[in-house]
Amino acid sequence: MDEKIFPVTDDVAAQALIDNETYQAMYTESISDPEGFWDKHGKRIGWIKPYTKIKNTRYSKEDVSIKWYEDGTLNACWNCVDRHLDDHGDQTAIIWEGDEPDQSANITYRQLHEEVCLFANTLKANGVQKGDRVTIYMPMIP
Repeated sequence: MDEKIFPVTDDVAAQALIDNETYQAMYTESISDPEGFWDKHGKRIGWIKPYTKIKNTRYSKEDVSIKWYEDGTLNACWNCVDRHLDDHGDQTAIIWEGDEPDQSANITYRQLHEEVCLFANTLKANGVQKGDRVTIYMPMIP
């Protein structure tokens, strides 16, 4: 098998959120101090009930268990959508591109929030309550 390496161009690298030096420092920290690293990054999101345990892992043939922030409670939707409404509501949250070149859509955080609320209320109207498990099929369409 041929291995091809495609170097990152300078213009693409300039748009990256972090540079290679920062990435390497973060990686080193994640290996040398995983508890501290993940605690710092766990605090970057909002928690309903803050965690006190960062990770709980067991690796054995009989029992593999990986739990992150297991005693904390968060709202994933708030972290992904709601918290961006005040400052970034009209900015693009999702860029969708279809199979055809002319198929595309940009969805703002505000539009996404409206759709999420509509769906949440549909679930409630159909009797779904806190603690219920729901399976959702999400095709790659807007």
